Amino acid sequence: MPMRRRTCALLTLLTGLWSGTGHLAAQGDTWFRFRGPNGAGVSAATGLPAEFGPASNVVWRTPLPPGHSSPVLTATRIFVTAHTADKERDALSVIGLDRRTGKIVWQRDVPRQRKGRLQNVNGPASPSPVTDGTAVYAFFQDFGLLAYSLDGEERWRLPLGPFDQFYGFGASPILVDGVIILPVDQDRGSYLLAVDARTGTVRWRADRPGVISGYSTPTVYEPEGGPKQVVIPESFQLSSYSVADGSRVWWVRGLPCEMKSVASYDREHLYINGWGFPQNQPGRQVATVPFDEGLKRYDRDGDGFIGRTEITGTDPMDKVLAPSYGYDAFDLDRDGRLDAKEWEVFRRMMASENGLLAIRLGGRGDTTETAVRWRYQRPVPQVPSTLLYQGTLFMVNDSGILTSFDPATGRVLKQGRLKGAVDKYFASPVGGDGKVFLVSQDGTVSVVSAKADWDILAVNALDDEVFATPAIADGRIYVRTRSALYAFGK
Repeated sequence: MPMRRRTCALLTLLTGLWSGTGHLAAQGDTWFRFRGPNGAGVSAATGLPAEFGPASNVVWRTPLPPGHSSPVLTATRIFVTAHTADKERDALSVIGLDRRTGKIVWQRDVPRQRKGRLQNVNGPASPSPVTDGTAVYAFFQDFGLLAYSLDGEERWRLPLGPFDQFYGFGASPILVDGVIILPVDQDRGSYLLAVDARTGTVRWRADRPGVISGYSTPTVYEPEGGPKQVVIPESFQLSSYSVADGSRVWWVRGLPCEMKSVASYDREHLYINGWGFPQNQPGRQVATVPFDEGLKRYDRDGDGFIGRTEITGTDPMDKVLAPSYGYDAFDLDRDGRLDAKEWEVFRRMMASENGLLAIRLGGRGDTTETAVRWRYQRPVPQVPSTLLYQGTLFMVNDSGILTSFDPATGRVLKQGRLKGAVDKYFASPVGGDGKVFLVSQDGTVSVVSAKADWDILAVNALDDEVFATPAIADGRIYVRTRSALYAFGK
């Protein structure tokens, strides 16, 4: 068998082993969840174009309402979510498109029942849907979970919320053996939810004390000879939970205070990057004091709390606590004052470290001392995930610096600025056909060769904002911009 065919066959096999959804992943032509099979961001597709844009290699273009969710695919459909707000309505939408032509086949709207917290550039249609090939399942922070057939017939709905994440909801639901798993990482009352995909009934709900706002989508892990687990990057730690009942199986401490990225992985190790504050960079960390000392320093009215208006100093801790900077992130119940519990979270947040970690999968209980393979603690991106593809780990930071790593050692193999990279990155890199695709917020798509000593193959301008991560299948790359969904192919 030629080398190229052997590589594709192996990739398809590994994708199926890690998918958690069975035969659909092994078909190679589906991209059924955020970042594709098990969130790896890797496709076995070939014949992908390096050069494309609004007037080049366009198979089709379909205008869409706004939304940050990424496209997911079945053999015949593409699904996205969207949000439409005007004088007449404030609606959340699930949209099904014909995969071959891009034509919108159906759109189902539900009312936006509340207006939950949204900060920075986050929107009410950010989580991506997930499909099992027979139905699509979508989640909105201002409604809950919904299930539709491939033809748009509503199967069930499960109202959920309200939620309390600092930036609003970011994690997407996943499917594991007929069960929808949704992590709810919020400042108060975090939990993990399992819902029967066929009926919409709750299988179990597992409370996760100590976990605060987070935005990461889980990864499925199946130990050799053992039951499946879901691995979730959380505040301060990475945890693995049983799919059967939500019990916590193992965990690794040492992650930053706020997680947004999705893990990359091979059969033995997982790679996860996280960024909290600039002050979480080693060497820039701010010293804090216990709560009783904080009261002596700040509590001018003697009420036993540290009020929002009581932070007036100018030393490093004062600057981090200032209402114009970090106070709202530490005030978990948003009541304008910090109690002893919130102060302790503040101290943990300041003590955590940004970075990229390589972690050995599996075990029981706290595996921190033996599981961390290496750490990289130069600046890492806030949102984009890493990409492990063809033996190299790729990472693009917020300023467009692309770094390739040896995944075994963490050694930097090459680092350089992407041509034309002048904007932030929210989309995560994806790989296929020996190429890595990286999309900035302003719609600049850099295509590089998937090798340690990478080369820039093309730089394409989409002339529109991009927050969604592309999907890849069957020689096409699907890119959602602020106003449209494109299918690019040769």
